[in-house]
Amino acid sequence: QVQLVESGGGLVQAGSSLRLSCVASGRTSRTYAVTWFRQAPGKEREFVATIRFSNDQTYYDDSVKGRFTASRDSAKNTVYLQMDNLRPEDTAVYYCAALVGGPVLNYRQPDSYDYWGQGTQVTVAS
Repeated sequence: QVQLVESGGGLVQAGSSLRLSCVASGRTSRTYAVTWFRQAPGKEREFVATIRFSNDQTYYDDSVKGRFTASRDSAKNTVYLQMDNLRPEDTAVYYCAALVGGPVLNYRQPDSYDYWGQGTQVTVAS
């Protein structure tokens, strides 16, 4: 069992930055990757970014490439999402989710994940 807690969201103006944190606890030793999703009101949850723990390989959705950066601090069991040049369309609840044990066929799909945080609200004013 893995527990995840997101933090760092808030209300910011377009063009500004936020850094989200995802702190993992519990049985974290077999974590394969942590992925960020977001969900805006009335929309489906969508993939944002992922970081693979074996080599810190990252992948990003096209909508955030060049603006968002995923990283981690293994000593703190924490994954970060640095969000720069935020846009109003980035407004959403941001969730982190963990893959444990190994890869999945569709890492961009929320249904591939068993472990989720509660989410943190990011609001970007226009």
